[in-house]
Amino acid sequence: MNLEELVRNAGVVGAGGAGFPAHVKARARVEFILANGAECEPLLHKDYEVMVNNARAVVDGVRLLINATGAREGIIGIKEKNARAIEAVRDAIDGDDVRLHLLGDFYPSGDEYILVYEATGRLIPPQGLPLDVGIVVNNVETLVNISAAAASSPVTRKFITVAGAVNRPTTMVVPIGTSFRDVIAAAGGASVADFAVFVSGIMMGKLEFDLDLPITKTCAGLVVLPVAHTLVRRKGQPEQTMHRIGKSACDQCSYCTELCPRFTLGYDVQPHKVMRSLSFTATGENVWNQYASLCCGCGICTLYACPEELFPKEACDKAKRDLKAADIHWTGPKEVTPHPMYEYRRTPLKQLVAKLGIEEYDVHTPFDATGPSPERVAIPLAQHIGAPSVAVVRAGESVRAGQLIGEIPDGQLGARVHASIDGRIESVGENVVIARA
Repeated sequence: MNLEELVRNAGVVGAGGAGFPAHVKARARVEFILANGAECEPLLHKDYEVMVNNARAVVDGVRLLINATGAREGIIGIKEKNARAIEAVRDAIDGDDVRLHLLGDFYPSGDEYILVYEATGRLIPPQGLPLDVGIVVNNVETLVNISAAAASSPVTRKFITVAGAVNRPTTMVVPIGTSFRDVIAAAGGASVADFAVFVSGIMMGKLEFDLDLPITKTCAGLVVLPVAHTLVRRKGQPEQTMHRIGKSACDQCSYCTELCPRFTLGYDVQPHKVMRSLSFTATGENVWNQYASLCCGCGICTLYACPEELFPKEACDKAKRDLKAADIHWTGPKEVTPHPMYEYRRTPLKQLVAKLGIEEYDVHTPFDATGPSPERVAIPLAQHIGAPSVAVVRAGESVRAGQLIGEIPDGQLGARVHASIDGRIESVGENVVIARA
């Protein structure tokens, strides 16, 4: 069985947030395998702990992909501040086919377009993929899962960081499907009475209040913040309110554009012009603005650059949805040339943390190998890009951890899903709910 088949069988998807089925990348023909260990979301450190504690598996995953794709070299991108991770990975590299590339502590250094440029000097074409320039990019945790897949071990657990207003900020490994409630309890519980949760990060993650939601294969961590925190107030507003405020208050200063990481890299992303388009109709609907097409959704414009605390990212999000619905594709410049101020307009992570008002929560999150042992898990059949998996189990059946419970629909892009604990199937719907035996 080749690597593509093994990775497909194991249900490996992008663990950095995108959730793209990893077996597709295993059949590519490329020059470089690029491991993304940049990890730039404030307060999250799961990739750091993955590299410190599983460096050999990261390197093995890179080499497996080198052999599968015919790549000539593997590159592992790590921030130069992460000395322990650098030491661990360097010790695990025992050949000249894999090398380290050290990155500055900037946000969002983990964006694929930026990482590819920093590590190789190549520029991905607008709305293109790393494959277009001969590169496969995988998160370091994905590579650990690929290494495990080669030994026929499916993805059943997830590295996550639990940070913010919790009594014991921790990085841990949890069974997929574990509730936010159980995860926060494993981190000593919340340190405040009323709180909200940012799933997979403050900048690019989603704000949630439902603690019964499950951990998925793409979840990077949970950041707990008091409901009174300004970030909860800002990101908790309805989208219509965000657009209405932007329509009336934006003075077109263009700070959002000038500090946009993709814009400074040379891509024609102009959030201030997307904000301007909110006034094109009475309601702000149908924002068909191609200046949003190449936005990576990093949130710098909304949470760092805008002096009026408006919502350019959210305007870009809406514009991208409108463009997709209208089947409008990028027709702008194809050539990309980095801005002369690229090196000088990057956002230092410490500066971003200060701007967000989360300095008190910016602490070490030591790795806890034990993690929670939930009595019940709810495993989504759709936790990846592509078609949801089709359940192959029924209520009342007994299952073992690692057993297949969701299959890829015939002829479609998707990923297999496996049980994360031993137990009995309680119900099958959008989630497969398993109660521990």
